[in-house]
Amino acid sequence: MSMRKMAAAFIALGLVGAATACSGGSGGAAGTLKIGLLASLSGTYQAVGTDIRDGFQLYLSTHGGKLGGHQIELIVADEGDGAPTAVPAATKLVKQDKVVALTGVVGGGSAAAIQPVVAQGKIPFIGANGRPELKDITRVWHTSYLSQETGAAIAQYVRDNVDGKVYAIGPDYQGGWDQLKGFTDAFTRSGGKLANESGKTTFTPFPQTKNFTPYFAQIKASGADAVYTFYAGGAAIEFVKQYAQSEVKDLPLYAAGFLTEGGVLNAQGEAARDVFSVLNYSPDLDNAENRAFVAAWKANHDGPPTTYAMASYDAAAVLDKAIGAAGENPTPESINTAIGGLGQIDSPRGAWQFSKKTHSPVQKWYLRQVRQDGRALSNTVVGDLATVGE
Repeated sequence: MSMRKMAAAFIALGLVGAATACSGGSGGAAGTLKIGLLASLSGTYQAVGTDIRDGFQLYLSTHGGKLGGHQIELIVADEGDGAPTAVPAATKLVKQDKVVALTGVVGGGSAAAIQPVVAQGKIPFIGANGRPELKDITRVWHTSYLSQETGAAIAQYVRDNVDGKVYAIGPDYQGGWDQLKGFTDAFTRSGGKLANESGKTTFTPFPQTKNFTPYFAQIKASGADAVYTFYAGGAAIEFVKQYAQSEVKDLPLYAAGFLTEGGVLNAQGEAARDVFSVLNYSPDLDNAENRAFVAAWKANHDGPPTTYAMASYDAAAVLDKAIGAAGENPTPESINTAIGGLGQIDSPRGAWQFSKKTHSPVQKWYLRQVRQDGRALSNTVVGDLATVGE
């Protein structure tokens, strides 16, 4: 099915905000519920946001456009590059469109910034990407991970497999701070040593850093034996391509899986070969849920699904179960209460459930390496890492 035909199918199902003109609060037309999806559909992380949107829509399209037996009107809004655009978009979804739940959101900074809007509207937020530490998570749930968990899951492996010091580097914004802190805290606790001159992560200005050559010179001068990093989107493409041409190209490169996830791997090409990464998902996982998910995704997309699409697909699955358990006339409050009572979620990543303490998944993390898979390079699972979550 072409993307044009798929879009037409979504419109026919009433899955986009413009498809139906609803009135009468969050209910809209008889039995219809409004769900808001906020994602980066422009800017640095457009590819990530597009996958989040498409993952949710895929679940809807394979479930008759319904969640919990109710027809869904999905209203999609652009998060842009962060809080300045995310907050007004979220405000419109909550106050004007009166959605019963909000999902999506790419950036950790955006996720934090919209919390007052969610709290004031008293609606559940089911995030589908990384989340920073938040004080009040009464109505906050995430189907992806806490931002510090990614690096923490691979830290012991790097400590055990690198004979020497590791240089830590990443982008200077909330997501970068959290991702690198998760790694460096766990790595140094296990006895690992950082090669950075300051003894702390080197942060590159975001989003303006395009040339990483000066940083590779710093890595060389540090005497590092390996590198650990987090970048995503366009920055990941530039970092990997330049790394492969740099004076440190022979140093093992370990990363949060976003460095080589999805379309960025295609753009990186041979430069990404052999990169090790950690992530909660890979499309080659062998379970029934994943086989069905990958097949449905590939029917409408050129490449395999990403962790972003998977987490958003799971956000729809969570809402499906919760709305179904929330009574005949679901409200934001009854949906939120139902989410808290959900047990195990069968997922393409493998079964997981929400932590009662953090409202994020208790899940397994996987070690991946970029290897040849037929005619293409892919993130191949080469081992299991820690199960993270409380």
